[in-house]
Amino acid sequence: MVKEINTIKIEHEWLQKILPDGFPYPTSTLISGPGGTGKPLVELAFVVSWLKAGGSAVAIPLQYPDTRFVEITLQKLYNTTLEAYQGKLAYIDFEPYMKGFKEVNTNTIKANLLEPETWGNSIEAAEKSVEKSTIGTLVFGSALNLLLFSPTYKEAILKNIHRIIKNDKSRTYIFSVSTSAFVNEITKWEEAADNLMYTRMEKPMKLLLRIEKMKGVNYTKDEISVPIPKEVMLEIKATAEITRKRIIPILSNI
Repeated sequence: MVKEINTIKIEHEWLQKILPDGFPYPTSTLISGPGGTGKPLVELAFVVSWLKAGGSAVAIPLQYPDTRFVEITLQKLYNTTLEAYQGKLAYIDFEPYMKGFKEVNTNTIKANLLEPETWGNSIEAAEKSVEKSTIGTLVFGSALNLLLFSPTYKEAILKNIHRIIKNDKSRTYIFSVSTSAFVNEITKWEEAADNLMYTRMEKPMKLLLRIEKMKGVNYTKDEISVPIPKEVMLEIKATAEITRKRIIPILSNI
């Protein structure tokens, strides 16, 4: 059964300019672009709007060192403290050496997301730890392309993510991916997604965003500037780079 497309209000003026009708759900969204072009920062703007609309969320922060970093980033970027959304957000920490998943505490799960079957199981477990919402659950994740560095699991991951973003309308999904590697594979994900946005960076540290497609709502393809302070972008970029350099060698041997 195909669910009807609904919308939530967009909280940020710069996003309202290109999405005047709001953000559609349940849909899948891909934010794509070269590495270091601020994709997760745009993604978190939609997370803020989702939480303020009364939704619950599950975070899969592959490029962040820990869950606390998500909270700090939301506060720095969008002046949003998660204390106001207790019981609304759960986390899935990626652990490539374990089998399956396990609950760490009331809102955190460790999971081996290289295993396709673990995706659904860990998301379901995380979803049970958050409050039910009339608009459902938003699953958001950053740097999903990192998983493709595993030679053993690459093809299975490609198929699994493709299936999720093309067919699963039981939840709303927003994922960010870097096209600096595996560009041909990521193109298939872009084609499968309901909604597609591109980011790029202009000197000096000017983050630009453009919508390529958006399901069921009016939008403009005008490229806009995302008003994020340079120092915040540099800090988050540096953290992501440290995580990337740590995890790619690990995944390349799995």
